[in-house]
Amino acid sequence: MKAVVFHDHGNLDQVAYVDAPEPEIGPDEALLQVKAAAYNRLDLWVLQGWPGLNLKLPHVMGSDGAGVIAAVGANVAGFAVGDRVAVNPTVICGQCHFCRAGRDNLCEQFAIMGEHLDGFAAEYTAVPARNLLKMPDDVPFEDAAAASLVFVTAWHSLITQGRLQAGESALVVGAGGGVNTAAIQIAKLAGAGPIYVVGSSEEKLALARNLGADVTINRHKENWGKAIFKATGRQGVDVVVDNVGAATYQASLRALKKGGRLLTVGNTSGPKFELDNRLLFGKHLRIIGSTMGTVDDYEQVMGLVFNGRLRPIIDSISPLSDGKVALQKLQSGSVTGKLVLRP
Repeated sequence: MKAVVFHDHGNLDQVAYVDAPEPEIGPDEALLQVKAAAYNRLDLWVLQGWPGLNLKLPHVMGSDGAGVIAAVGANVAGFAVGDRVAVNPTVICGQCHFCRAGRDNLCEQFAIMGEHLDGFAAEYTAVPARNLLKMPDDVPFEDAAAASLVFVTAWHSLITQGRLQAGESALVVGAGGGVNTAAIQIAKLAGAGPIYVVGSSEEKLALARNLGADVTINRHKENWGKAIFKATGRQGVDVVVDNVGAATYQASLRALKKGGRLLTVGNTSGPKFELDNRLLFGKHLRIIGSTMGTVDDYEQVMGLVFNGRLRPIIDSISPLSDGKVALQKLQSGSVTGKLVLRP
């Protein structure tokens, strides 16, 4: 089969479109014929590597995928060859204390396909049957792949962890990324408002308004921290979604009203920064971290995608053979939504 892999950690020079052996499945797994895969910025971080990340090389990239079941293991029930399925990329043990308590995204053996295990940028991949979710016939594979990681991430952060309520005001820092376009829609669906969005271009801000943002601010044209403070009558917002990190955290904390909460699932501008602790205790603020989501979160949010109440934003669809070119585009930052690959 064909696959997009890297042979060693480093830059894009390590990435190649190659012939790879078709994976073998275990008794509790299914063989997925991948019909669509999608990239996340996570793929670039995995390529670079970090201390403690020990992968079997070459590594198949891509944490999002959807397709058709090509074979099932001996113990698999409820799924058959030919079923159209989306795949929850979070792999869990199902046995530890966290899994038994329904907090499986805290699993002691937590792993993400495409990050810790081979991913979906291939013609076939092996998937634990517990990770499969049947898709309606009218849902495109591209939509399911584009939605999976970013929508479960945004849903768990905003709804499960952040407990966003109807009538609360929310600020999303960033307008074009997959998690942010998901967060805007989820906040709108939850009845939050006003919803403020900070973005880097008029094109991305127009998309944010189309997705449900009430107020948009171009960070290149004005000081967005002051703009939020002014727009909220010097009160601030209830919730800030900030996945940028070092470059924006201080302004995000200042944008919160007393008792507000900052939600984070990432740090695209860097993980280390200084905080003015007086903001935290003086305003009774909370910082809430979140990674991926539970099985229940995944099924809930994907159900909303399947019935059209939430929609993934797709920047472009490319053949799998152009997987390295798509990564170059992702690295450049000139992406709105998700980059999808079609084997």
